[in-house]
Order: sequence, then structure tokens, then C-alpha cells
Amino acid sequence: MRSAALNEKRNRQILADIVRAYIESGEPVSSRSISRRSPEALSPATIRNVMSDLEEEGYLFQPHTSAGRVPTATAYRFFVQEIGTQATLSAEDQTYIRTELDAAQTPSEIMERASHVLATMSHGLGIVVSPPMARSVLEHIRFLALPEGRLLVVLISQNGMTRDKLIRPEKTFTQQTLDRTAEYLNRNFAGWTLDAIRVELLARLAQEHERYDKLASTALLLCDPSVLGEDSGAQLYVEGAAQIATAPEFTDAGQLRDLLAAIEEKRMLVALLTGCIEGPEPVQVQIGIKEIESAGAHLALISAPYAMYDRMQGSLGVLGPMRMQYERAITAVAYVAQLFSKQLSRSDRT
Repeated sequence: MRSAALNEKRNRQILADIVRAYIESGEPVSSRSISRRSPEALSPATIRNVMSDLEEEGYLFQPHTSAGRVPTATAYRFFVQEIGTQATLSAEDQTYIRTELDAAQTPSEIMERASHVLATMSHGLGIVVSPPMARSVLEHIRFLALPEGRLLVVLISQNGMTRDKLIRPEKTFTQQTLDRTAEYLNRNFAGWTLDAIRVELLARLAQEHERYDKLASTALLLCDPSVLGEDSGAQLYVEGAAQIATAPEFTDAGQLRDLLAAIEEKRMLVALLTGCIEGPEPVQVQIGIKEIESAGAHLALISAPYAMYDRMQGSLGVLGPMRMQYERAITAVAYVAQLFSKQLSRSDRT
């Protein structure tokens, strides 16, 4: 429900101008500076009254009595909904993104360049999460027996990426059994995802339980997500850690330590971005990241899923200070995800 202060279009415009001015300068925003921006030639006194109402409703705060106002997380959420989602990417930015991604020759290079582009355009952390092993489209699979009952799963996906996962199944297999199982999967299920293979094997088991081949039973076990892990094989491409760590928002040593720990804890970043795959919006914006201790209160995450061969696969995005150029970052994430999907789906990528 919209607050009383934001029922008027004029007040919504004033709040948007305050947020934009603070993003540009990083300094508390005065009523006089907003008056100069106002197309209605509103007086500083009128704007001060609106600012006071917005402060009472939690959109602004005043760091010092004589200072201007600073947007709160609530104000940033309003700005994203009101302004950010209506923004368009400039022709120059489109050209830059296309040029960078077109120069890549392999899927790994595409992901590296995408994280670089996102970091450069947002001045934050550019993140790309490759598809987890279970969602990869199978081209070829191998199983290698290792000492102490360990097993290495090597998957070559349809776009040429190689993924591997070290597992320790409850049952011990000989290399001969593993080779026969891999040959069975490669012969019958090339072009399938591991998720789809498992569904098919379960269906066959239900229909032909008595005659079910022992080889297929082994294949079913080795394709089990509880064995491979929910996000197993997901690779993380990150760029921009230095620039986000030096942002003025993170002068507090404790917050900086939390931020760097979160960047180092790759599983957390994977979890943050993977959630956007199931989301209702093509681009999702999260203001304030509760998963990242004290630093998360000053962070924002913009994320989007990408597809490969028309299947939703992985995710990418930007993690940066809450004071971020949202219009540019949101449109950049959306465009990179769109172009990225086309690049990865090209059949000639090797």
C-alpha cells in the first residue's frame, strides 16, 4: 500500500530526484538542490515540507540536524519500482556489451567477459553462475574410480563446457562397471539433462521393475541429485571485488571483513543468484542482503536468469553498494542475460 506522502505525483517525483541526486553525489541532499532540478519550479520551502513528510514515513533520514537528507532502503526500493524498471539501455552501452561478448571464443570466456562487463558497468561485483551439473545438457559423461571409494564424475555439456564433481557413493563400483554405465548413458541419453535422465530412468524402473537392467540401476544412482549435490558443478565467475571493497560505504572494518568473507564464500553467492531462476520477474532487485552479516544492510543485488537451448540454466547479476546507478545496472543485467543466452546457445561454440 502506497504511503500518504507518495499519493501525489509531485511527491513521488521529489523522492525520485532525491534518490538520483544522492546516487550521483554521495552527499546528503538539500531542498535547494532539488528545487533547482524541479520542472515545476517548486520552492525550497515546499520541498522541505515534502522531505519532512517522507522522513516521517521512513523514506529519508537526516544524518545531522543541519544536513540534507539521505535515502533509506525503503526509498531505494521505491526508486527501483518507480524508475529503474522503466529505464532503457543506451546505444553506447549495448555496443560495448555486444563487442565484449562477441570477442569470446568459448563458454568459459563468455562467462568471464560477462562478469567483467557487469562489474565495469555497475562499479560493483559482476557475478555469473554456470548451470549446476544436474541442469547441464549432456554431450558425454565419464566416471573414474579413485582410491578409498571416491568417484570422479566428468561431464562434457552440449556447449563444450567440462564439469567435474568428486563424490563418495555408498556403494563401491569397479572401473569396468563405471565404463559400461557411462557408455549406456552416452548411447541413450546424449542431449538430455541429468535431471531429465533421472526422471526417465525412474519411469522405466516403475514400468519394468522385474526386467530392469542392473546397468540402468547404477546409472540411476549416479545421476541422483542427492549424490551429486543440488548445486554441484556450478562454477562461479566473479570480478570487481577490489572496487566494491574500496567503496566509501565500507569504511567500517567489520563490515568490510563481512563483505570480503561473503565474496570468498562462493556457495553463498551461488545461492543468492540461483534464487532468481525461479522468480516471477525477468530481473530481480534485492535491496539489503540479510544473508551477509552487517555489510549486507548496505548492499543491493540485481540478478537475472539466462537460458541455454531454451532451458533456464544459470544466473548472473551485480552485487554492489546500495548507492548504485540502478537504471544502468538493471538494464545492463537484463541485456547481458539476453545476449548471453544467445551466445551460449550457438551450436558452433567449442
